[in-house]
Amino acid sequence: MDWGGPTFVVLLVAISTVGWLVNNWIRAKHGYSLEDEWGGKTERGDTVETKALKAENRQLHDKLDAMQDRMIVLEKIVTDRGYSLHDEIEALRDRDEGTGVPLSLKKGEKA
Repeated sequence: MDWGGPTFVVLLVAISTVGWLVNNWIRAKHGYSLEDEWGGKTERGDTVETKALKAENRQLHDKLDAMQDRMIVLEKIVTDRGYSLHDEIEALRDRDEGTGVPLSLKKGEKA
């Protein structure tokens, strides 16, 4: 390999750039301040807008969790094998408590 050729110089610049990008990615992932191209630090600043967006995001996640809990309950109600709305309505329709005459859909009676 020619150590003084342009290929070596380009390779050296590419390796340095990739190293700098990986370093900043790791620092950003763990919440540290980032390095700029001259070795200075750029502090992470939580602006008012960022804090408001984080609070809104937290509220939306809580709301979504509550909705998922409600959805689970509704799914249990609908898919429960012992739950049959039709049978319950028919049982109420066929019951005679002296409060009136039960209707029969088979005969086509109307209320």
